[in-house]
Amino acid sequence: MSIGHTLLGLLESGPRHGYDLKRAFDDQFGQDRPLHYGQVYSTMSRLLKNGLVAVDGVESGGGPERKRYAITDAGVTDVAQWLAQPESPQSYLQSTLYTKVVIALLTGRSAQSLLDTQRAEHLRMMRGLTARKRDGDFADQLICDHALFHLEADLRWLELVAARLDRLATEVRP
Repeated sequence: MSIGHTLLGLLESGPRHGYDLKRAFDDQFGQDRPLHYGQVYSTMSRLLKNGLVAVDGVESGGGPERKRYAITDAGVTDVAQWLAQPESPQSYLQSTLYTKVVIALLTGRSAQSLLDTQRAEHLRMMRGLTARKRDGDFADQLICDHALFHLEADLRWLELVAARLDRLATEVRP
């Protein structure tokens, strides 16, 4: 995820302080991984330097000065270009799980046990996401569906590998 583009997109609705940007980010996207304040301010500093945001005002109070940032025309253009670019689908050709299966086979360990343990972990995570989806708002339901679909694909792959484990063992062992 591009933090800079996300913060710029949040600024399109109007100028905000760094604290407000962090809160908006966390509300929309950061339930599982909230943004750190330092990351907000370092990102805003970079966006300011690149001309994508401008300081819209400075407020002083009991603490440090609070800058209010506004997106510039260049920032709006940058967000539009980012949104127009498709994301590269993940190929998963460098899968840690596949590597573990092969290493287990090469070292004489139980690849089947590894697959069973992984299957149980995927199912545990799927149960948690299903509960979260049931209790969440519409946006949370959509992000949970995204994760669940990926986990379902992983489970199908785990079943395929389990069914072909003997053949894989003969091909990877010297």
